[in-house]
Amino acid sequence: MKKIILLLLTTAIVAQLNAQSTKTKNVVIVTLDGFRWQELYRGADSTLVHSKFTDDSAAAIKKFWAPTAQDRRKRLMPFLWSVMVQKGQLYGDRDLGNKDEVANQYHFSYPGYNEIFTGFPDVRMNTNDGITNPNMNMLEFLNKQKGFENQVAVFSSWERFPQILNVKRSGLLVNSGYMDFTDPKANDRLKFLNKIQHEAPHYLGDSTRIDFLTYEFGKEYLKQYKPKVLYIAFDETDDMAHAGNYNFYLDRANQEDGFIKELWQYLQTDPQYKDKTTLIITCDHGRGDVPLEKWRDHGSDIKNSEQTWFAVIGPDTPASGIIKTQTTTYHKQLAQTIATLLGYDFKAAAGHEVGQAISTVMGK
Repeated sequence: MKKIILLLLTTAIVAQLNAQSTKTKNVVIVTLDGFRWQELYRGADSTLVHSKFTDDSAAAIKKFWAPTAQDRRKRLMPFLWSVMVQKGQLYGDRDLGNKDEVANQYHFSYPGYNEIFTGFPDVRMNTNDGITNPNMNMLEFLNKQKGFENQVAVFSSWERFPQILNVKRSGLLVNSGYMDFTDPKANDRLKFLNKIQHEAPHYLGDSTRIDFLTYEFGKEYLKQYKPKVLYIAFDETDDMAHAGNYNFYLDRANQEDGFIKELWQYLQTDPQYKDKTTLIITCDHGRGDVPLEKWRDHGSDIKNSEQTWFAVIGPDTPASGIIKTQTTTYHKQLAQTIATLLGYDFKAAAGHEVGQAISTVMGK
């Protein structure tokens, strides 16, 4: 018994020392479902802009076109290509030889999110159906750490996240699809969002919420409840790509870049978050690129749809800009990377190993 008590005390002391060794005390995670690295690093694709997938080429050219990839990407995602590139790190620019990929073999959403948050690809997670994920996830792990209890929240457009993050077991606050936010302490703005989300057009279907509403819920929750970990999952980039609407695909990415800008600006004005928060932006999978029509799709039978990217900015991350090393990072490494930034060693249940933290994010 004495040995067990000593072991528990030692573990607690080590965790506390690790937490004190990092400047990051909060983490905000944002995902853009199915958004390609090609647009992130090259901006609008000329071939697609002038194809049947763009019903208003003139409008797309006016808004997003420029002679160089550097200028096009900045017009598409101005926050990432001003603040993030100057003060953070961007991974997955294959034109420079840096690669980022999913490690799972399926290259679609549920397996992708499982990999990001559990730290490993699981062959059992091979569907987008509403199966309950048996794997412990990093958000659940953090929610059980001292000082993080009930300080982790998730807002997603796609309705599948309660199953992906296994809310029945994890106890995480996960607001997905058109779920109402039911805390009686909610402010008037959150209550208003409950009302208007049911009155707004459900053009993504009856279950998937439009990204604007998901963002407003997440932003308002951040302001009122001040969580230490917030995850906002956007969906419309993937929906617009599947629909074959390149105009809207570009518009949604541009809009979501604006949402991220607003989030970061708020984080820099609040004493809890300013200079103490790391922001990580990524996607769940890539898309095809050749032949042309394959940009709409992804999956194990779509070439190059394992190709992904991520960006990070925060007090522990050197301002390296675009990572140009001839290396490959995997999304299974993100869970441990996030835990490490907060001073923890993510240990998953069921005995499986998780991907190692990406050391360059911490400047090592």
